Amino acid sequence: MDFLFENVEINVKYFQLLLTNFSTLTELIPRLEEALGKFSKRDSAEVIQPVRSTVPLQKHDGFLGLMPTYMENDGVLSTKLVCFYNREAGSSLPGVQATVVLLDPEYGNVKAVIDGEVITAMRTAAVSAISAKLLMHPEAEVLAILGTGKQALSHYNVFTEIFPFKEVRVWGRTREGAERFVRSVGGAARACGSAEEAVRGADVIVTVTGSTKPVLFGQWVKPGAHVAAVGACRPDWREMDDVLMKEAVVYADSREGAIAESGDVVLSGAEVFAELGDVINGTKPALREKTTVFKSLGMGVEDAVSAKLVFDQWKATARRL
Repeated sequence: MDFLFENVEINVKYFQLLLTNFSTLTELIPRLEEALGKFSKRDSAEVIQPVRSTVPLQKHDGFLGLMPTYMENDGVLSTKLVCFYNREAGSSLPGVQATVVLLDPEYGNVKAVIDGEVITAMRTAAVSAISAKLLMHPEAEVLAILGTGKQALSHYNVFTEIFPFKEVRVWGRTREGAERFVRSVGGAARACGSAEEAVRGADVIVTVTGSTKPVLFGQWVKPGAHVAAVGACRPDWREMDDVLMKEAVVYADSREGAIAESGDVVLSGAEVFAELGDVINGTKPALREKTTVFKSLGMGVEDAVSAKLVFDQWKATARRL
């Protein structure tokens, strides 16, 4: 019964050490693939995950999102609390703040409180990488990243660790921001003066902006390119225009989530062809020869799997000390 009272706060520095370790990433990705497949089977014994509920923070132009998940067969119960904001350009305030709470499903006690900033960045980048593994052309050489924030950095780190891109291009709202990003990664990318310059001819495009209006236009996108679209998580926010959304084959992490929350899907009227889990399960094809868009909303099951991994690793480390 002592475990009933095991209550741990896992801080951001510890989690950064875990998730910047390549061995952890190699463990996380297959666990996320398995979780995406389980989610798409819609088996309540595997995953119960409602669409994210939100509470508007009107005074601060933001929202509080609640993301509970229960994995009965795996004995995992968690929820993430995330505040996200539409910040003005140049604001020093954070655009996203998150906390993941891992609970014991039998007793209901809190097992761990985990800083959600790094867990969100890493599991999101890992799922985007899964989408690229499934959907991009196998000989892809050029990666373009639109955005220069924390998600841009986590996507850069994961994508360049997993895939052998020959060129990485980066665009941000300011040239200074793009150049600062390039310096932060040791100059291994090229800063571009416009989103169009970054995107033209790219094989894989990652959009991780705070924009509420399109920054990526279909006329720029190379036929057969793959887009991992991470920003614009509200039904009236967008990163992509109608041309791209209607011409591409659209995949999502959650069909219900995309229909309810994605302005790119809602406002364009685009159809969600499949979930990533459908492709993993073999029930829908990966149309690599087509232009594809993966619309990432982020799911509680991704946080649950990541939280369990870091908690298990923390316990293993604690036993050795």
